[in-house]
Amino acid sequence: MILKIDSKVSHTDMEKLLERLNKEYNLDVHISNGEEYTVLGLVGDTSLVDSDRILAFDFVLDLQRVKEPYKRASRKFKPEDTVVKVGNVEIGGNSLVMMAGPCSVESRDQILATARAVKKAGANMLRGGVVKPRTSPYAFQGLGMEGIELMKEAKEETDLPIICEVMSISQLHEFGPHLDMIQLGARNMQNFDLLKEVGKTKIPVLLKRGLSATIEEWLMSAEYILAGGNENVVLCERGIRTYETAYRNVLDLNAVPMIKKLTHLPIVVDSAHGTGKFWMVKPLAMAGIVAGADGLMVEVHPEPDKALSDGPQSLKPELFEDLMKDAEKAANILGKTFKY
Repeated sequence: MILKIDSKVSHTDMEKLLERLNKEYNLDVHISNGEEYTVLGLVGDTSLVDSDRILAFDFVLDLQRVKEPYKRASRKFKPEDTVVKVGNVEIGGNSLVMMAGPCSVESRDQILATARAVKKAGANMLRGGVVKPRTSPYAFQGLGMEGIELMKEAKEETDLPIICEVMSISQLHEFGPHLDMIQLGARNMQNFDLLKEVGKTKIPVLLKRGLSATIEEWLMSAEYILAGGNENVVLCERGIRTYETAYRNVLDLNAVPMIKKLTHLPIVVDSAHGTGKFWMVKPLAMAGIVAGADGLMVEVHPEPDKALSDGPQSLKPELFEDLMKDAEKAANILGKTFKY
């Protein structure tokens, strides 16, 4: 349920309303202050709320019942865009984020060389996988904590905030304290125990869309994290599985404006996993910016032909530099920038 409150309401009157909502109806209240009015988002069993009694307060301008199953994630609940701060980077607003780096951290030389290259080209976050949810049990699974230490070394040299995936509650507690942002991959979008545990932290989280997840299912997963108290959620469109076999996934760019309409949460586009082909990464990344994304995620590797995972969709440093130049031009047209 959403209440629209006159911004000129007195502190005393507001306290009376909040007391009634808390004591009589046992509701959690989320307050979002605006210039013209204040929005109260009510969470709990709102079926017992007497609309007429609430509207009797002359400073209550409107009352709406939220039909969507997600509440805290709904734009009705919070009309203004959420901006998530990750280190010295803000995701959302007029500044765009570029998360770049290898699919997998493979060695010290590889991650440091990649970090230097993406930093020079203009990236403002460093991505790198240290645990990999691979289809085959015989494929490279990641370096684990050793990879975390290498990512920290790369961060120390480049000053880029770092993001790594976690796949379990134990990894969340082991890796989380060392990271600026955690990633929940497509295969863990509905790992509800993990979502609940992430909700108990304040660590910024990138929540990737599941392989065949609907928009509503995706937002309900975000709702788990928000309901736990962690409001630092960024969504990531990374392609969905369809009948098409010409490329790895179908990057659903329809999702970007739809997400912007339905939720206040920021969204980034991963055109590497969305296509699976390095030569498609740039045009789909550019399209993501134009569609309204708050940033991009791409994979970069010094020698893609030798990569232990996702080589075919990884950009060489010179191709990434080319992408950054054109992406900045596209962003500028929209009044945005990747530069901080």
